[in-house]
Order: sequence, then structure tokens, then C-alpha cells
Amino acid sequence: MKLKKINEELQQALIENGLTEANAMQKETFSTLKSGSDCIIIAPKGSGKSTTIVLNVIQRLAGATEESPRALIIVEDKAKVLEMESLFEKYGKNSNLEVYGVHDKGDMEYDKNYISSGIDVLIGTPNKLSEMFTTAGFNVNRLKMFVLDDADPILKLRHETKIMRISNSIVRTQRIIFSEQFTERIEVLAEKMLEEPYEFDFDGEDEEEDDEDFEEEENLEADAEEDFEELEGDEENGTK
Repeated sequence: MKLKKINEELQQALIENGLTEANAMQKETFSTLKSGSDCIIIAPKGSGKSTTIVLNVIQRLAGATEESPRALIIVEDKAKVLEMESLFEKYGKNSNLEVYGVHDKGDMEYDKNYISSGIDVLIGTPNKLSEMFTTAGFNVNRLKMFVLDDADPILKLRHETKIMRISNSIVRTQRIIFSEQFTERIEVLAEKMLEEPYEFDFDGEDEEEDDEDFEEEENLEADAEEDFEELEGDEENGTK
């Protein structure tokens, strides 16, 4: 898959599973997501949103594993939790990332104990995650990515309060919203939760891109990525 500075082990896993070409959404969002910027990504069903989430999480978390979660992914229900876990198993097999999913029908005490033992990626439903964050007090200081997948059906169930409660417990992280449609609920949530987000809207049709324009866009996003990494380094060293 031809994406700028993609992790070699991730690329190999994608090729082994038949993903040799990135689609329009994956091409256009990769550098921005890699830079750590907040984003809203609107794309139709079947456009590869879940795969885009997984490959970008693996890309950003590549390297040494840590005890505290570094990516949090909110999904609609148990079926989506299992689907996302399966995608990580396929594409992240060379990454050594510890991925764990929680849902409304799971055992709370078991889930808490497992997460406390150390994981990299936590996937869950709004109800379960809200309850866990309220009662368990997980360390979210190392969280790099907060992702809301298929936001429209989640917000139709009026989970905004739970999502904002979780988001507000995290001081600093990249926040990303994926949805099939840009609704008023998503607009309101984005205004409260995201900071100067990049917005992408795909109509589901692959269009020819001008290579020079694409390279120029990638260079701009690379600059943003360098700025973000420099800021992270300052924070880790205790500088301001």
C-alpha cells in the first residue's frame, strides 16, 4: 500500500491480506491522521472507515508497548467491537500491540483486571466505557488517539453525554470522528470536543488526483506532524 512513511511491518501485513492499494480516503487522510491533528471524516458505508481507523492506530502506536492505553476507540455495539478486534488481529499481527474490547454484556470485574494488566488499544461501547472510566479511574495520560467510529447511530441513541464525559477526562489527545453523514448532532459534538479539526468528506467515488497537488498536501501535513512530535517531546521532558 503506497502511503507516505508507512510502517514497514504494517505495510507487509496489509499486503498479505490483499490490501495493496490505498483508496481515496486512506490516501487523503493518512498524513493528517499521522500528524496527530483532530479530524472529522465523512464517508459512506463500505468505504473502509474501520480499516482506516485500524491502520492509522497501528501506524501511530508502532514501537514499544506501554501499560496504559494509547488508543481508545468507541463503537456502536458488541458486533462492532468484535469486528474491530478482528481487523487488529489481521493487520496488527506484526505490531505486538495488545488490543482489548469491552461491551455491555461483558464481565465488568474481568474487564477492569485485564485492562489494568496493560493494554495498548481499548475498544468499547459508550455505555461500558463510560461506566468503566467512572468507576475504575484508568490512566489516560499516555492516550494518543480518541476515535469515535460510526458516530451518527451512536449519537442517535443520545450517548453524547457519555462520550463527552470520557473525552473531558482526557487532558490532551488526538480526537477523530468518523461518520456516514455530517449531522447537526455531530456538528455540535465536534464543536465541544475537537480543536481546529481537519474535515474530509468523501462521496464514495474514487476520483483521479493530481500527483503534484497530493504531494504538496502531504508535505504540509508532514510539517504538522513534525510540530506535533516536537510538542510531545517537550511535554515528556517537562519543558514548556
